[in-house]
Amino acid sequence: MARRGTKQDLPDDFEEHILDIDVGDEMRSSFLEYAYSVIYSRALPDARDGLKPVQRRILYTMNDMRLFPDRGHVKSARVVGEVMGRLHPHGDGAIYDALVRLAQPWSMRVPMIDGHGNFGSPDDSPAAMRYTECRMAPPAVAMTASIDEDTVDFKPNYDSRETEPVVLPSAIPNLVVNGSTGIAVGMATNMAPHNLVEVVQALRHLIAHPNTSVDGLMRFVPGPDLPTGGKIIGLDGIRDAYETGRGSFRMRATARVEAVGRRKGIVVTEMPYAVGLEKVVERIKTLVQGKKLQGISDVKDLTDMANGTRLVIEIKNGFVPEAILEQLYKLTPMEESFGINNVCLVDGQPRTLGLKELLEVFLQHRYDVVRRRSTFRRDKKAERLHLVDGLLIALVDIDEVIQVIRTSDDTATARERLISVFDLSEAQANYILEMQLRRLTRFSRIELEKEQETLRREIEELEAILGDEALLRKVVSDELAEVAKTYGTPRRTVLLESAGTTVTPATATLEVADDPCFAFLSASGLLARTSSDEPVGEGGARTNHDVVISAVPATARGEVGLLTSRGRLIKLSVLDLPALPASANDPNLQGGYPVSELASLEPGERALALSRLSTDGPGLAIGTRRGTVKRVNPEVLGKDEWEVIRLDDGDEVVGAVELATGTETLCFITTDAQLLHFGAAAVRPQGRSGGGMAGIRVAAGETVAWFGALASTDDAVVVTASGSSTALPGTEPGAVKVTPFSEYPPKGRATGGVRCHRFLKGEDTLVTAWAGDAPARAAAASGAPVDLPDATGKRDGSGTPGSQPIAAVAGPVGARLARFATATRVQG
Repeated sequence: MARRGTKQDLPDDFEEHILDIDVGDEMRSSFLEYAYSVIYSRALPDARDGLKPVQRRILYTMNDMRLFPDRGHVKSARVVGEVMGRLHPHGDGAIYDALVRLAQPWSMRVPMIDGHGNFGSPDDSPAAMRYTECRMAPPAVAMTASIDEDTVDFKPNYDSRETEPVVLPSAIPNLVVNGSTGIAVGMATNMAPHNLVEVVQALRHLIAHPNTSVDGLMRFVPGPDLPTGGKIIGLDGIRDAYETGRGSFRMRATARVEAVGRRKGIVVTEMPYAVGLEKVVERIKTLVQGKKLQGISDVKDLTDMANGTRLVIEIKNGFVPEAILEQLYKLTPMEESFGINNVCLVDGQPRTLGLKELLEVFLQHRYDVVRRRSTFRRDKKAERLHLVDGLLIALVDIDEVIQVIRTSDDTATARERLISVFDLSEAQANYILEMQLRRLTRFSRIELEKEQETLRREIEELEAILGDEALLRKVVSDELAEVAKTYGTPRRTVLLESAGTTVTPATATLEVADDPCFAFLSASGLLARTSSDEPVGEGGARTNHDVVISAVPATARGEVGLLTSRGRLIKLSVLDLPALPASANDPNLQGGYPVSELASLEPGERALALSRLSTDGPGLAIGTRRGTVKRVNPEVLGKDEWEVIRLDDGDEVVGAVELATGTETLCFITTDAQLLHFGAAAVRPQGRSGGGMAGIRVAAGETVAWFGALASTDDAVVVTASGSSTALPGTEPGAVKVTPFSEYPPKGRATGGVRCHRFLKGEDTLVTAWAGDAPARAAAASGAPVDLPDATGKRDGSGTPGSQPIAAVAGPVGARLARFATATRVQG
């Protein structure tokens, strides 16, 4: 038992009162109060805005301080002090730590604070708050937008002198996009970040199809998108997490083998999420000193602000870099696991949610916000319309109004007489009495009538939103599309079903047989090879969440060429490509390495196609954005890269293909929906320094959207998707159409072509174009498959609305490789 009593030095007449309590009851009560405080007020995010209380208070306070992106930075200490004094009396250290994390691009997929100064690194802590400065980042404005329009509830702060929002309006699905981590009492949360554009696409699909399954949502959100990039190996755990709220996946650093001086080295350019370089360097040194890892001569951290992450691991002569890289993945934090535990607060209760539940909670919040915002705006506009109606009544009989006011003894009398004579309300009468004389002009009356008409129209629109749930959902969907267009960024993390062929010191001692195989390039920039020359089935047109846009035969120890949009042909060793299984029974290609790991591309340069690097045959066919076409004579130089076309300033290659026979049909499709095709024989082959010749006549302001070659036009189709040129690329599904290629007659080279797509209202350009063997297969930017409509015979008809934006289209891989094999036998 414990006693609570008075002190001993008390007045004589003081009546002593001692209360006996049970220690167990006291500890139980105190612990429950502590646990409740940690769970609900500190550690767990709200499912609606994805913020913990301290983060919400920081953003709300910065919004109150008007620290918008177009204003100057202020000292972080000023923000921390304001938050602590008004809303969060728990110490400046906790507030500053939360503020710093909101500003770190390696912690947040979409940072909410624009920091100026030393905000730390994955290994180092930030400078003190008196040295750093901050302001709201543009996404934070979207999080707090319309908070002053009664969109969310407010509650008293800790001393009941002010109020704070229970939740932010949150136009961004912040919890899914930025993730969260926190340790409460008896529970914890660990949520992975995702790509904003992909999440918005899934939300809009869920709005249109409320009964969609997790598989349907994973067509848009195939997996997390980590701020630090890297790779995710294995997708089974991700699906478990999307289903149940719990799962795990492996994160792997992005690394490639390249020459470092006279030796080979491993260069790491992206790290797993929440893993710092110093931790990796320290672990490597420990392994080398303990003789548990051999073959490493030096480790250099060359990371800087200009070049980003760059860790160079030099390999001793006589050791295989690929084998050492596999050991690094196994023994160091270059490969880590991420355990997903989607615990968050829903209606004040901690719950574990799957992907669909997380999106549904956010959508319900946005419906409520838009509904309350519309009600607030309607009431405000109705109040203004009431005053404008009264003012117009007064202006009609302004002389009588003035007479009434002049003959009144005081303001109260004038108000009463105006109300009775003109049948006005008290608010209208007061407004008329406060009216300035300059409002009596004729122009002022015209303005008031226009304002009256505008207010009535706007009130009708707002009442329509409040009265029609379908229209309310459309408003939310359109606002989400605008959020993705404004704040969306491309995917950074590569998703791999498996890590490919595992290289070990025993298997990598280099004796890899020079067997025939096939090399592949996918739409999302993944390179791979098959482990044998087994044929690829007609269904083999996809990697996991992807389509193959280029495939050529090769040998395991041979070389292939990579054609880029800058007109460069870069040599690649086939042995550097990950070996993947390929068979008619299992046509799905899984894995692959990004092009950036195997070839150095300039900013804005894209990989377009692969070449066999053959010294015989009909050579390459190249088409440029301005309509130039070129056939390149077969030539292989003794260097790592060379140019195969001379480009004019502002021009770039949009399509390249290696011809198998020289009898193929070359095809151009322009952004204004003009299609031209002619025989490859119409183009005279040139050397690599040639600039090509006129391929298609392009209208002013238009460009070539696609160029390619077709071996046969019998079963070929044309895929086109129209949209608006003002839309952000990759955000508009467009109207999609599939047409038999035979519907388009051939025309001579350097002509204008024929129309292949009719634009509807609001459309003025082709966002996607492709021609090739059927069946055509399409993929989104995330790599998820996109369903195409059935082929129609209308060559210039309009399309049907697409399900999501198309990033790439391709035909069957097997047919392409079969042509190379046939051509090789004929030439032999």
